[in-house]
Amino acid sequence: MGLAVKFWGVRGSIACPSPEHVVYGGNTSCLEIFAGDQRIILDAGTGIRGLGQEFLRDGLKKGTLLLTHSHWDHINGFPFFAPMFAPSYEFGIYAGHLSNAGGIEGVLSTQMANPLFPVPLEALQAKLRFVDFKAGESWDQGGGVMVRTSPLNHPNGATGYRIEHGGQSICYVTDTEHVIGKPDQRVLKFIEGADIVIYDCTYTDAEFPAKIGWGHSTWEEGVRLAKLANVGQLVIFHHDPDHNDDFMAQLERTARTTWAGTVVAREQMILTPGRQ
Repeated sequence: MGLAVKFWGVRGSIACPSPEHVVYGGNTSCLEIFAGDQRIILDAGTGIRGLGQEFLRDGLKKGTLLLTHSHWDHINGFPFFAPMFAPSYEFGIYAGHLSNAGGIEGVLSTQMANPLFPVPLEALQAKLRFVDFKAGESWDQGGGVMVRTSPLNHPNGATGYRIEHGGQSICYVTDTEHVIGKPDQRVLKFIEGADIVIYDCTYTDAEFPAKIGWGHSTWEEGVRLAKLANVGQLVIFHHDPDHNDDFMAQLERTARTTWAGTVVAREQMILTPGRQ
């Protein structure tokens, strides 16, 4: 496979296991990037549990986990990623917002410490390599895959990722807040010419003024950025838990009418650059 993305969790803030969140999905943020022979995981929300079961079924023995940040909805699935408990597995775990704040290993260890969780980080038997970098750095992932990063505007910091392989690119830009009427120049430069951009579309423009300071953006702002940056496709992502299936269906119709290059993320959806 060249470059593709599969969605395992598309919801923001908190998981929504309800009959009203079935069509689009209720699990929190987790994506899987296929890039040549690389398997890259983006975030460890509750969606990572299902991905772990697939890793076991497919016999995959290694992978890379890139974390945007360490708010609960992006890491609380980590202890339920089954391959972490098997000694035959190997994972690199990266974060770009904690190099001056104790590092990602310490955060994940705290999440799994008493009295918050009964199984400590030390119980994980997989070979784990924790890497703290500064958002804005880039590196060669091997196998013809480049990873580029950018800092995002979010409380406590967050990191955007751009995965490049075979002349194609997928950007993952969540969680980030925009300023009304002022396109984020840093985000624009980061996503310029990307084939697929997965963007924080938690709110609508109408909802946004009451949520300023919470660290999120809107689908309308995503469309504006995508058009300015000559993006191939915009993926509406990080759905608000108050946006049930009916709300999301209407949002999807409106977004597609506004710009044909939009698609609303759903669990189990797979996207390949150039295809919808």
